Amino acid sequence: MASSVYSMMLSLLICSLLSPPAHSFQPTGSIIHNKPRLATHQFTNHDAFSLHGWVQGSDGEWVWEEDDPTSAAATLTSTLTPESIDATATPSLPGGSFKPKQSLGQNFLRDGNTVAKIVKAFVKDATETLDQNSGVERDLTQSDLRAVELGPGAGALTDSLVPALGSNNLQCIEIDPRSVELLGEKHPNLRVSHLDVLQADYTSIADEEGGPLSIIGNLPYYITSQILFALADASHTNAVRSATVTMQWEVGKRIVAPTRCKDYGILSVVFQLYADCKIHFKIPPTVFYPQPKVDSALIGLHFLGPGQLRRRLAGVSPSNLRSVVTATFQQRRKTVRNGLKQLALTVYEGDKERVQQFFESEPLPLPQSVQDAIDAGDEFALAQQLPSDWIKKRPEELTSGQFVEITRLLYGTAGAEEGPLGRKVWRKLKHG
Repeated sequence: MASSVYSMMLSLLICSLLSPPAHSFQPTGSIIHNKPRLATHQFTNHDAFSLHGWVQGSDGEWVWEEDDPTSAAATLTSTLTPESIDATATPSLPGGSFKPKQSLGQNFLRDGNTVAKIVKAFVKDATETLDQNSGVERDLTQSDLRAVELGPGAGALTDSLVPALGSNNLQCIEIDPRSVELLGEKHPNLRVSHLDVLQADYTSIADEEGGPLSIIGNLPYYITSQILFALADASHTNAVRSATVTMQWEVGKRIVAPTRCKDYGILSVVFQLYADCKIHFKIPPTVFYPQPKVDSALIGLHFLGPGQLRRRLAGVSPSNLRSVVTATFQQRRKTVRNGLKQLALTVYEGDKERVQQFFESEPLPLPQSVQDAIDAGDEFALAQQLPSDWIKKRPEELTSGQFVEITRLLYGTAGAEEGPLGRKVWRKLKHG
């Protein structure tokens, strides 16, 4: 199932990396032809050979060398540098006028090994969520991924995704007309939409493709949060199942941050509610052109989908939750009581007595759906009960589930149990 299609796609990816690229990446515009360097010894059933960071064992399975505890690379990870990477599958970029645009936040990937690791992580994220979201055990194919690449730029990821998935099983969203033209020349059968990614309607795309999408992309730093919030909204309709995306390292740390630390904030609350989150690996500036001044991270998001999200919310409206989370973190150094004072006055139409009653209220009993999750050992639900002194806490001390409970206490759940989760909750109204 998911593991078999993952292995099949990974094998296709490795085969694609064996083929020499048309051009190597040369920012100055010069073109140098590269040939792949293969191991020269004969492969036997009792041997394994290394190919540009990948290892194939006697069972024919390929794994990333750093993930193989028996490989030399596993013990040398801390000493590896970008200069030591043998990147034969070097992404190409036309010379002359095709230069990265600062206005679009373009930093093109220029290292083949990094590209391979990103694509491997994407296929793993996507296939792991296929059965989870569909709930149906069946054989999987490349078309089941419904892959969408955001901002392909010069095509570093695209050039590996196309041979691994097939042109018909991938589509791209790109705002730069130069990139649209370039990708059309390199991959004539590839679907490329000339569109601002912030205006993408993922629900419509998913409807056209026949199911939830798997997202991959090297995201511009300056709009990362808005892209992520758009994906969270898209998960309300099960339009997006997974996202494997690059972003600034500091932003990635906020997504996975635990409570009671400076990195914990709105991104933490939202995405730890909506998805299973992980940092795949850190990416150094040297693998990009031009080089950014900060490290990057590859983040994997496995969205829960509307069914499990509703069970976590247990009738709480995502829009009301946004109001609570935003109000408290706008004054993150103050207590929750101070942060929510103005919002509570608005909700209770200026009735200060009702506001006082709200702040003196004991936490509500957890809904049955949450209690069932607790009984099943669900980690999220286990951290959902509000403490009795919740109004004295600072926002970074409360879990995503506890913010859900504050929202239930303030707004209630009337009419929210079966209503739509919302098309635009976290993303800006002007987007999409």
